[in-house]
Amino acid sequence: AVTVMQPQEEKQLESSVDAIISRVADLKNSLAAFILKLENEFDRMNWPSVLDNFALVSGQLNTLNKLLRNDKTPILRNQVIIPLLLSPDRDDELMKLTEGRVPVFSHEVVPDHLRTKPDPEVEEQEKQLSAEAARLAPDVAQKYVQSMNKMCSNLLDKLNNTREERESESGALRQNKQTFNPADTNALVAAIGFGKGLSKLIRQPQGGPVSSGQSVPGGGLQGGPSLSQVTIQGGPSQQGMPGQIPSQQGLPGKMPSTIKTNIKSASMHPYQR
Repeated sequence: AVTVMQPQEEKQLESSVDAIISRVADLKNSLAAFILKLENEFDRMNWPSVLDNFALVSGQLNTLNKLLRNDKTPILRNQVIIPLLLSPDRDDELMKLTEGRVPVFSHEVVPDHLRTKPDPEVEEQEKQLSAEAARLAPDVAQKYVQSMNKMCSNLLDKLNNTREERESESGALRQNKQTFNPADTNALVAAIGFGKGLSKLIRQPQGGPVSSGQSVPGGGLQGGPSLSQVTIQGGPSQQGMPGQIPSQQGLPGKMPSTIKTNIKSASMHPYQR
């Protein structure tokens, strides 16, 4: 029996079809944009960006499924499409509606586009699977179902645990990441402030070796100017020694004396300000 649709049912069907077409168009645009990024921007894409695109597509699929399961959406499988006009000529309006995929609506393309059953090969495979499932006992089938559910649950647990561990490790690395070496910093501060670890440069005084009563210039306190004391004592044992001031003993009218002279060393610490 053929039932005639009421005007209200026709309006509801048209609005439902328009909503489905809009959701499918959004899904198609998202997929096209994602494929374009994968083909042209694969070297600059990172994993979070890929996950965002997958989440967008998944959300649009869920929205489309909710729309199809809505109570106000008529059951589309009960609707029959009958081609009223077939023509081998090019149809511009059909090209526009199908975005250039179907240029003509002829006897060659109608069986493919208006097919309500799967291909013969797919239909044959489906029949074989249905026959194998019918031969199984209910208890055996229930065991297979439980085993499959257990495997899926274990796989999901492993994936979730791995993701949580990866997120926790990445968060810990971001928080505890060290951008400097404390040992190198302390060594650099000690070298600049106190000259630690720097090689000392000792110069021989001009005029000969250093005498027993003379201190080496620059040999004072480290890190500041030094005062070197030079003691010159008169005596016969100092005559003829190279690098020493001759004694005043033996000169007429002069008394032997001991001369102590404080000479400010010109050597400064190389890093002293």
